[in-house]
Amino acid sequence: LTRACPINCRQRGFICAVGCSENLKLLQLEIKHAKQEHRELGIVFVDIAKAFDTICHQHIISGLMQRGVDPHVIHLVSEMYENIVMYID
Repeated sequence: LTRACPINCRQRGFICAVGCSENLKLLQLEIKHAKQEHRELGIVFVDIAKAFDTICHQHIISGLMQRGVDPHVIHLVSEMYENIVMYID
C-alpha cells in the first residue's frame, strides 16, 4: 500500500515512527535560526482532523484502484467499511 500511495516524509500518524517530537525540534531550530539571523519567519499549522470522516468511502476505494493497489488489499479495505455499527454502552 505504501508503494502505491506514498506518504510525506513528515507524516507522523498511523506509521511506525517517533511521535511529534522530531517536528517540534525542527520548529524550535527554525525559530532559533530566525532569531539569530534577525529574519522574519512565517509558520503555518495545518490540522486535518477527522479527514476520513468527510471523505466518501467509495472515493477511497476508487483512489486505491486508480493507484493500482492489489485487488485483495482493496477488498480488505472495502470490508472495513461494510456494515459498520457503533454501540454506546
